[in-house]
Amino acid sequence: MIRLFLGTFLLLPGVVLVLLGLFWQPFPPELLVAEPFLSPSFSHPMGTDWFGRDLLSRVMVGGRASFAVSLLSVSAGGFLGIFFGLLAGYFRGFWGEVLLRVSDGVLAFPPVLLALILAVVLGRGLGGVTLALALFNFPYFFRLAHAGTLELREREYILAARATGAGSARILFRHLLPNLASPLLVQATFSLSTALLAEASLSYLGLGVQPPHPTWGRMLWEAQSWLFRSLYPALFPGLILTFSVLGLNVLGDFLRDFLDPRLRPLFLYSFSASSRGKT
Repeated sequence: MIRLFLGTFLLLPGVVLVLLGLFWQPFPPELLVAEPFLSPSFSHPMGTDWFGRDLLSRVMVGGRASFAVSLLSVSAGGFLGIFFGLLAGYFRGFWGEVLLRVSDGVLAFPPVLLALILAVVLGRGLGGVTLALALFNFPYFFRLAHAGTLELREREYILAARATGAGSARILFRHLLPNLASPLLVQATFSLSTALLAEASLSYLGLGVQPPHPTWGRMLWEAQSWLFRSLYPALFPGLILTFSVLGLNVLGDFLRDFLDPRLRPLFLYSFSASSRGKT
């Protein structure tokens, strides 16, 4: 349970800032509101950057873009990967083997390098980086859904569903998919953290969301030229990004063990023991 609270604690600042930024920012993120390089204060909790822009406002808006790209890319890549993984694992055949071999080849590349190659090919900007990260996430979900479907397709309850005349679509989405939900949820959590880091890396290299829209990675790239003047323009987006990635990884690690049927009784016993200790 410690990992649950730790992961939530690390992820919460970034999520709160992004959600709050949807409705309110202290100042417009591109407006020059004060002197450059101000230290954190009551009016500017994170200080100001080299132009005199409010850093808290820019971190809020930058996190919105970073999380949006990550969520959209993981959702799109996950949906397509799961859909084709279910089909390939259940029906097998030539095209399933082709997709499996392509996925094996893609997964041989380091994650950030693969995202970089795809972003260069597909172009800069919000659409390009989102599509690149969606293609980057596809093979992870495809292999997981494919392997799980191969394992479950000959189980007794699937054979019984076939015997009762259930169609392929019903078997795939009513019987197979719910039983794959746990590992897919864990993969989605890890994929979100990887996509968040990959988006920041691409933005840092100038291949992500383009100015004037800030992102955490872009803010880090812009701040590197001013590190000897002030650390705050790099410190705060870097910390929030680091905490968010670590929080998602810790939560994914917790979910992986918690959703494992072999380990779940240990979690329930630990939770009940801690509850009795408090009373």
